[in-house]
Amino acid sequence: MYGGDEVSAIVIDVGSYSCKAGYAGDDTPKAVFPSVVGSIEQTGETDEAKADKEAEAASDSKNGAKPMDVDKAKTKRKLYVGQELEFRRDHMEVISPMKDGTVTDWDIVDNIWNHAFRQRLLINPEEHPMLIAEPSINTGQQREKAAELMFEKYKVPALFLAKNAVLTSFASGRATSLVVDSGGGSTVVAAVHDGYVLQKSVATSPIGGEFLTDCMMKSLESKGVVIRPRYSFKKKEVGPGEYKVVDLDLPNTTESYKLYCMRAIASDIKESVCRVPDTAFDEVAYANVPTTSYELPDGQTIEVGADRFKIPDILFNPSLSQTIPGVDGFADSMSVRGLPRMVIDSVNRCDVDIRKELLSSILLKERLEKEVLEESSGNTRVKVLASGNSVERRFSVWIGGSILASLGSFQQMWFSKAETWSILHPKEVPMKPWSIATICDQIWVHVGNRMTQTITATLLLIYIDYYPTIFIIIL
Repeated sequence: MYGGDEVSAIVIDVGSYSCKAGYAGDDTPKAVFPSVVGSIEQTGETDEAKADKEAEAASDSKNGAKPMDVDKAKTKRKLYVGQELEFRRDHMEVISPMKDGTVTDWDIVDNIWNHAFRQRLLINPEEHPMLIAEPSINTGQQREKAAELMFEKYKVPALFLAKNAVLTSFASGRATSLVVDSGGGSTVVAAVHDGYVLQKSVATSPIGGEFLTDCMMKSLESKGVVIRPRYSFKKKEVGPGEYKVVDLDLPNTTESYKLYCMRAIASDIKESVCRVPDTAFDEVAYANVPTTSYELPDGQTIEVGADRFKIPDILFNPSLSQTIPGVDGFADSMSVRGLPRMVIDSVNRCDVDIRKELLSSILLKERLEKEVLEESSGNTRVKVLASGNSVERRFSVWIGGSILASLGSFQQMWFSKAETWSILHPKEVPMKPWSIATICDQIWVHVGNRMTQTITATLLLIYIDYYPTIFIIIL
C-alpha cells in the first residue's frame, strides 16, 4: 500500500491508436502521441546501443539483478517513438504493439512508456505512483508483465491497474453503466457494476477507427483520388503565387511507413467531414446529399458525398463494408455484429436484476439509443449518455484514471512491489483482519437472501502467523 499522496500520481493509457499520459487531477493528459513506433533493423551494434548496454549492465550489477530482457540485444532494432516517427527514414518499418486490443510486443510498450516518462513528462518514475489503464479483456499474463516492467525496470513506488470500462464509467460519474468503447483497433462493449467489469458481458468487434480509415482510403482510391504522403513531394514556385508539385524519388521508403502517412491523411478526412447518419444508411436516399470539400496536402481539392455518412454507419451495419471496392468485408463472419446487437448481447449476458439499470446508463451517442430501443423489448427504458465535449469523449479512459488516482479515499488502494501477487491473483488474496462490522456486511451480502434477521452470527478471530482464521458460529 502506498503510504502518502504528497507526490502526484501518473496516469498512463496506451491504446491501439495513441498513448495518453499525464498527472492525476488534471483535466486532460499532458502528453498524447501515436502508440505505433518506427523500427529499423540494425546490421551491427552501434555506439549508442553499446552505451545503453553498458549502462544497463552497470545498473543491474549495482542492484544485484540480472538483465530482464536478453532478447532486446539480439533483435538489434532501433525504435523511434512520438515525434521521431514524423521524419522519414530509409528502411524504417511502422509497427504496433497492439493486436485485437491486447499487447503483443512488450519491448515496444516499454519504449512508449520510457518516452512518455523521460521525454514528454520529464519525470523520474521512481518518484511517482502509476495508474495504468488496461483493456477490459486483459489476461493475467498481461497484467503480470505490466507489473514486472513497472516494478523491476522503472522501480515505481506503487502501482494500480484499472480496466478501461471502469475508468470510462467513473469519468461519467457512475459506478454502474454499460460502456461502449470504440477505439482505434476494435470496439468493446462491457458492463460495469459497482465499479467492477462483468467479464461475461464483454463483447468485442474488430471494427474500429483504423478499419473505418481504411474504408475511406479504399473508397477514395476507387474514385480515382490519389493520396500523396507529405514526405513524397515538394512544392516548387513556378510563378508569383503559383506552385507546382514535384514528386520525390525515395526508393528506400517502406510500404508500412507509406501506408502510415496515407492513413494519417485519410483519418483527418474522416474526422473532418464524416458524421453518423440519424437513420440507417441507404444508397438511394443518400445519393444526392450535398458534398463537402477537403483540400489534400498536395493542393488538390476533393469532394466527399455519400461516403461521409456511409463510412461511420459501418459501425452499426458491418455488411456495408463489402460495398466498398478493395475492402475485405465481414458479412461472412457471424461473430462481427453492429453496435446495437453488441449492446443487446452484452446486456443479456448479465443478471436479470441489473439489465434495466445498464440499459438506462449506456455511455455513447444518440443514434445508438434509437436502434437499441428497437431491438430490445418495448417496455424497456433505454437511455444513452454521452458528453457534449469531444475532448472528454476522446480521453474518457484517461480522465477516469485522473479522477480515481486523485481521490483521497483511493490512496489506500495502491499496491507496492511486495503486494504484486494481490494484483495478479485477486482470487487468491488472503483474508485481512477486517473489523467485525465489515465481516458481517460481507456475510450478509453473500448469504443474506437465505437468512432471516433473527439469525445472529458470532465471529471469533484467531491470528496465526499474521493470517486470521475465522470461525463462524451461527446460533
